[in-house]
This record gives sequence, C-alpha cells and structure tokens, in this order.
Amino acid sequence: MYARLYSARANLTALCNDVAATRDVIIIRRRGAEPVALVAADELSSLMETAHLLRSPKNAKRLLKAISRAKSRALRP
Repeated sequence: MYARLYSARANLTALCNDVAATRDVIIIRRRGAEPVALVAADELSSLMETAHLLRSPKNAKRLLKAISRAKSRALRP
C-alpha cells in the first residue's frame, strides 16, 4: 500500500492501526525525497534477525539445508 506524506500525516493513527492489524507495509512517498516504510515493529525485528542470520554465506547455507530437511520430514507419513 502507498500513501503520500500529507495523507499519512493526517491519518497516522489509522495507518498505524492498519499496519499493526494486517502486518502490511505502507510506503510513504515524499515529494523530492526518498520514500520511507511504515512497518510493524515486530515485523521489522524479524526481518532484521533474518538478515543477520543469512548475512554469513556459511550460516545461510546451513539454515537453508536445515529448512529443506525439516520440510522433507514433514511430508513423510
């Protein structure tokens, strides 16, 4: 979802409530400036943790292998 800065400012409480309820990200467009994102704090924390864990190629490879193993076990009867 997108919002212009003046609209976001006027409706900030409603936008925050919407983001918290739906977990959607709202991109706020600003005239002459880079857009910014409104995201739920726990979603941001989760994204940052995931990025940290995947930053190391060795760790990323291990995590992806573990996910693959877990999925293959879940498919077995």
